[in-house]
Amino acid sequence: MSDATAEATDQTSKNPTGTAQAGPAQPGLAQAGPASSLPSPSSGEQWVLRRGGDVLTVVEVGGGLREWTRDGVKVLAGYEADELCLAGRGQLLIPWPNRIRDGRYELDGTAYQLSRSEPKLDNASHGLVRWASWQLVDRTGDSITVRHRLFPQSGWLWQLESQVTYRLGDDGLTVDTTVTNVGGGRAPFGYGTHPYINIGDTPVGELTLRVPADQFVTVDERMLPTGTVDVGGTAYDFREARPIGDTALDTAFTGLTRDADGCWRVTLDGLPDLPAVSLWGDEAFGWTQVFTGKAAAEGEHGVAIEPMTCPAEAFNSGTDLVRLDPGQTWSGTWGISLG
Repeated sequence: MSDATAEATDQTSKNPTGTAQAGPAQPGLAQAGPASSLPSPSSGEQWVLRRGGDVLTVVEVGGGLREWTRDGVKVLAGYEADELCLAGRGQLLIPWPNRIRDGRYELDGTAYQLSRSEPKLDNASHGLVRWASWQLVDRTGDSITVRHRLFPQSGWLWQLESQVTYRLGDDGLTVDTTVTNVGGGRAPFGYGTHPYINIGDTPVGELTLRVPADQFVTVDERMLPTGTVDVGGTAYDFREARPIGDTALDTAFTGLTRDADGCWRVTLDGLPDLPAVSLWGDEAFGWTQVFTGKAAAEGEHGVAIEPMTCPAEAFNSGTDLVRLDPGQTWSGTWGISLG
C-alpha cells in the first residue's frame, strides 16, 4: 500500500489582517464580494501531490510545475504561488519551444504573423499556452493530470488539445504528454518544457554536467540558429561529465546518445543536499537545451534542462517539425530522476 496522497488547494490573496479591503465606490462598478470570491494567486489554483517525502505542485496558469521538494529539499528552482512565473520556470512550451524569427512563418503557401512575445529580441517565444488556464482532469495517489485546448487566434489557425500527467515514483518524476489535433487542417507542432534544477548557492561553474550529444546549435545575436556543428573540440563538448567552468550555456543539443531503454539523459551533479539529477527524454525528443543564464540571477538559483522535439525556428526551417492531421495525436514522455 502506498502512503501517497494528492490534494488540491484553494489559495486566496489577503492583506496582512486576513480580511478583504475594498476601495471607495466608483460609478458603474460593483463592490467586491466576500473573501471566498477574492482572486486566486497569480499562478491560479494549486494542485498539490504528496507521495512519501515528495511534494509537487502543478498550477492552473500554464499547467506547469511550480515546485518539487524531496524530504524538504528543493529539487526544482521554482517560484511562489502569488509570484509571476520567472524565466519560464516549469512551463509547458506548446505548440513550439524556443523562438520564431519576427513571429513570422509560412506553411503550405500561407504566411502567418504571431505576436512577438520576446520584444527584446523581436521573436515569438515558447508557444501559446504558458499563461493560459489549464483544467485539472484527474488525480490519483501518485499523479495529477491537467488539460488545455488551444483555439485559433492571431497567427495560429488550429485547435490542439493537450493533456499532461505528472507522476511521482521512487526514482523521481515522469511526465506523459499527448497533444491531439481536434480541429481541421494540418497543424504545425513542437513541444518543450522548461524545468530548472535547483542549485542553491553553488556557483554554476563548480557543477558537473554531462550532455550525451554529438552536435550543438550555433546562434546569432537574437538567439536564432545559424548552424549545427559537432561538439568535438569546442567548449560545448559535455559527452563526458566535467565541470561547467566558465562556459555560458543557452544552447540546444542534438545527436543524442540513448541508453538501452531508448532514452537520453542529461545529468547535473555537485548539487547541495541532492544526489546527481538526470533529466531524460524518450524517442519523441531529439533535442535538449541547457540554460545557465539564470543560475545566479532572479529568483531561486537553477540550471534549466529542457527536453524539446525541435529546435528554434522549426516553423520556418521544418527541422523536426511535427504536422498533426485532424484527429492525429502526438505523445512523448520525459522525466527527472535522482541518484
